[in-house]
Amino acid sequence: MPKKSSHASVADEQAAPGGAAAVDRAISLLAAFKPGDKSLTVTELGQRTRLYNSTVLRLLASLAHGRLLQRTSEGQWALGPELARLASIYSASFSLEDVVLPEMRALVERTQESAAFHVRQGDQRLVLFRVDSPQLLRDHVRAGDLLPLDRGAGGRVLTAYGGAKGRLYDKVRRDGYFMTTGDRVPGLAGISAPVWRAGPELVGALTLTVPEQRLQPSFVDELRASAKRLTALLGGSQES
Repeated sequence: MPKKSSHASVADEQAAPGGAAAVDRAISLLAAFKPGDKSLTVTELGQRTRLYNSTVLRLLASLAHGRLLQRTSEGQWALGPELARLASIYSASFSLEDVVLPEMRALVERTQESAAFHVRQGDQRLVLFRVDSPQLLRDHVRAGDLLPLDRGAGGRVLTAYGGAKGRLYDKVRRDGYFMTTGDRVPGLAGISAPVWRAGPELVGALTLTVPEQRLQPSFVDELRASAKRLTALLGGSQES
């Protein structure tokens, strides 16, 4: 009979209500892999999940059988080909618009301000999606507009994560977002954060634009939470 752990594992702390403990533990092993990991040892998996090595080995046998994990020639463990197959099915099951627009609408509902999703297009940025504030006083950017990369919150974020050098862009990468006032339009504030997909690959910049007099500190958290949710839905990581 397996020895009862004296401490809670990651799976215990994040157990699914009404779920199966063994499945929760297996999921915690998959979630133990982080960006940059090519393979992990049994000991590393045990440390990251807080599971006994004996439990890890039993779970690995099942995950390897399902091709979700695979053993390397060095005796370590790596993600398996079944995950790539499932990822391709998942990616093909929706369009970017189907994922991004609902979250943008929810962000606008919470803040009552305008949201846009920018992607880089050469030396400019394209407003790929746009949801307007219901308030009369707002900026009047439209989906399909091209805006400068070197001005505005969305442009700064795309430039920073495109590898630009300089103190400003170092700060953007360090903070994980950028907020500015009057950078593109006098009296207009912008808050923007990157959205990632697996790879890691930068998808674009989610941006909230606000007349300066309506800017609230809570908008930073609201914007970043939406960017984080979009990144999770796209299979990316905020650690990218």
